[in-house]
Amino acid sequence: MTPAPLISAIIPTHNPHPDRLRRTLLALRAQSLAPGQFEVILVNNASTDIPGADFFSRCAPGNFTLVDEPFLGLTATRRRGLSTVRGEVAVLVDDDNVLAPDYLERVLAIFARHPRVGAVGGKTVPEFERDPAEWEREFLPLLALRDLGPEELISAGLRPAGSSINVYPAFAPIGAGMALRRAAWTAWLDGPTVGARTLSDRRGGELSSSGDNDMVFAVLRANWEVGYFPELSLTHLIPAARLHADYLARLNHGIQKSWMQVLTRHDANPWPPLSKLGAAMRKARAWLAYRAWSSSAAHIRWQGACGHFEGRTSA
Repeated sequence: MTPAPLISAIIPTHNPHPDRLRRTLLALRAQSLAPGQFEVILVNNASTDIPGADFFSRCAPGNFTLVDEPFLGLTATRRRGLSTVRGEVAVLVDDDNVLAPDYLERVLAIFARHPRVGAVGGKTVPEFERDPAEWEREFLPLLALRDLGPEELISAGLRPAGSSINVYPAFAPIGAGMALRRAAWTAWLDGPTVGARTLSDRRGGELSSSGDNDMVFAVLRANWEVGYFPELSLTHLIPAARLHADYLARLNHGIQKSWMQVLTRHDANPWPPLSKLGAAMRKARAWLAYRAWSSSAAHIRWQGACGHFEGRTSA
């Protein structure tokens, strides 16, 4: 029997862009670990257009497997990948992420140094298809970009002393490049399946992100810590379409709505719930406060406020 790999990379994909996926796979082929020490699982999520075998033979690592997940949604796809892998550590890699050549090796070293840390992430730097306009830079954090500086940051429990609610660490790993121990991701897989079907998450054209946060909360609830480690670095390939004002508006709305939902689910929401009428009234006032008609940036800010209010309703 072939020995199990030390670490597994999971790539969820839905109708992937071939050039970006090719770069993602080539970066995994170039990892500093020996080929037998890691595996790559590409999870095809209900794609109607996906490259054929010739494409993968040219760019995928030798230890590559393609599996299918028919239920549309990022969380369902990640669950399928995590249920498939053989490694004791897994790394979530989006199909537009280019990992640094030592990424997988450094993940293993971090977990060896920090036995109580269950999930980690690092820096995500952009590679833009076109340079952002000055006004667009305000919204770049929406695109899963982060650099929190040169220091390691590690959580210290889910509910700090004196807090009446759970607290989500500001430096918790995002989905792109998140690495988890098997015992930590099992706590998420074995928990309630709300995140797969009820919580708002990436599903086709839906632009929300609560799946990442739900996973981190599950890890923390299982008494693992989470951390930011600057030696981990990946490049996020960002097409010009993701800088369009309409995309950023939908993204801000989806992120803010799902953020409220996941905070409520995990007893971490400092904002009280709203009725549908209360949310509608606040959205109307926010339209005036943000002068949403005055510019693309103002409209994007208002859409974020709308998502926030909608996420606090019980519907």
